[in-house]
Amino acid sequence: MSLSLFLQGRVATGLLILLVAGGVSCGKRKPPLPPIPKVEQRAQISGFQRGEKVLISWRMPERNAPAGDVQHISRIDVYRLAEKLSSPQGLTEQQFSARSVLVASIKVKDADFGDRPMSFTDTLQFAGQSSRMRYAIRFVNSSGQKAAFSNFLLIEPEPRVAAAPQDLEGNVSQESITLKWTAPTANTDGTTPINLIGFNIYRSGSKTQAGKLLTLSPVKESEFEDKNFEFGKPYYYFVRAVSAGAGKSTESSESNIIELNPIDTFAPGPPSSITIAAAPGTISLFFPPNPEPDIAGYKIFRSEDPLVEKSEWKLLTASPIDRNTFQDTDIDKGKSYFYYLKAIDRFGNESDASEVVSEKAL
Repeated sequence: MSLSLFLQGRVATGLLILLVAGGVSCGKRKPPLPPIPKVEQRAQISGFQRGEKVLISWRMPERNAPAGDVQHISRIDVYRLAEKLSSPQGLTEQQFSARSVLVASIKVKDADFGDRPMSFTDTLQFAGQSSRMRYAIRFVNSSGQKAAFSNFLLIEPEPRVAAAPQDLEGNVSQESITLKWTAPTANTDGTTPINLIGFNIYRSGSKTQAGKLLTLSPVKESEFEDKNFEFGKPYYYFVRAVSAGAGKSTESSESNIIELNPIDTFAPGPPSSITIAAAPGTISLFFPPNPEPDIAGYKIFRSEDPLVEKSEWKLLTASPIDRNTFQDTDIDKGKSYFYYLKAIDRFGNESDASEVVSEKAL
C-alpha cells in the first residue's frame, strides 16, 4: 500500500470517529437542575438564668433534609460543662467534647423546622458553688452522626436567687385590677436571709402570648394595681421575684398564672354641677362630662311635678346623647319644668339620678 493511500485511510477513520462522537452528543439538552440547598448544620444558641434553672433557646433551620440523607436532622443533643470560675474561657470543640456531659437528647419532627424557635430548660445542680456553666448543642442524624457544636453559651449562676412568689390573686374594680401575692421567705436553695430586691409583674392577652413587663423597676410591696386595662378583654398575670447579683439582677421562676376577664358591672356616678337657663321657647341644660372613661351618653328626664316618682318622669332622649348640653323646646310659656339626668356607660350600666334642677319657660 502506498503512503498516500494509508494517510487517506487514517484521515477517513478519524472523520468517522468525530462524526460518531458528534452524533452521540447531538440532541436536545435538558436544563440544568437547581442546586439543592444545604440544611444548616450549626445552631446559634442564647440563654439566661431564671431561678434555679437555665433557659437555652435557638432557631431551627428553614428545612430538614429527606430521611436517609446524611444532613437529615433526627435529634438535638444538649451538652453541659461545669467549670471553675478561674478556668480560661477559651475552649476548643475537642476539649469541650471530651469533658462535657450530655444532659438531653431532643427528638425533632418536620413541624419543628421553618426558622421556628426551640428551647431547653436545665435545672441547676451547682447553685451553691462558684462555677461557670458552658452549654452547646449539636444536630444528629438518624445514623448517630453528629454535626459541629453550636456556639458556647457561658452562664455564671447566681448562687442565691429568691424563690418564686406564691398565691397570686386578682380583684377587679372600676379603676384597676389589684394583684396580691405571698412573698418568698427563702432562696431557691433554702438559704436565708433572702436575696430579694422586689418583684416584676407580667401581663399577657392570651395563653400563648409572651408576658409583657408592666413595671419599669421592681416593686417593693406584694401588691400591684394595673390601671391600664379594658373591660371585656381577658388578661393573664404572673409575678417573678428579683434578686441582686454581680452587676445584674436575676429573676425567679414565675408565680402561679391567673386569668382574669374583667366585666364592667360598675355604674358610673350621676352627672353633677348641672346648670339650667331659660330663653324664649327653650330651656337649656348644661353639665360637665362624667369622669369615667367609658361613658356612652346621658339620659334626660322631665316632669312638671317634682313630687311624682322619678320612675314616672318623661324620658326626653330616645337614645343616650353623647354631648353635654340639651335644649328642651317642647315647653309651654309660664310653666315650670323639672329635670334630672342619668349617665350610662358602654356596658349598659346606668347611674343613679342626678340632682333635680328646674326653670320656668319664657
